[in-house]
Amino acid sequence: MYFRRSSLSVALALGFGCAAPAAQAFENPFAFLFSGRSAAASAPSSSDGQLSGEYSSTRSVVADPTRQRPGTITVDTQNRVLYLSMNDGQAMRYGVGVGRPGFTWRGHTHIGRKEAWPAWTPPSAMLHRRPDLPRHMTGGANNPLGARAMYLYSGGRDTMFRIHGSNEPWTIGHGVSSGCIRMLNGDVSDLYSRVKVGTQVHVL
Repeated sequence: MYFRRSSLSVALALGFGCAAPAAQAFENPFAFLFSGRSAAASAPSSSDGQLSGEYSSTRSVVADPTRQRPGTITVDTQNRVLYLSMNDGQAMRYGVGVGRPGFTWRGHTHIGRKEAWPAWTPPSAMLHRRPDLPRHMTGGANNPLGARAMYLYSGGRDTMFRIHGSNEPWTIGHGVSSGCIRMLNGDVSDLYSRVKVGTQVHVL
């Protein structure tokens, strides 16, 4: 396994988490989802907290540019998309939010565990940067990990990075997180249903 920009040992030592400040001023390829409106104010939710309607999905089936084995996840951090390789040279493509400057990384990992409506405990390094954050949040619509989380491991060790949902849908397509890969709740729920513990994840 390799990591570039942030080594695995540095990631574990710093205890990177997933909450982050507001989105950076990047050109957002998924801005059409929000049609110039505030997603925070107008995004509808279903009874279980998942986003619905136009805010629920960026996903589409495309020709697979990664040439990975079916079932492999590839995250293109530069273009802020995630691919799940499928059969017949196709892939499911999703829009994602990625690490902000100084929190980006590259490497090969795998899904070590999965959780629906996960709880969130900010790591100590994040609490040092953001003492206003809660020490623990139970799962739910207001949790920054959103509807689903897939925890990325190297060997038997938690890298502290996750692929997870978000209660900030307007950040998809931006470099905003502390290293985690965030998705719309509808998209992460779809991906969660398609992959298993042990799935290989390549972050480029």
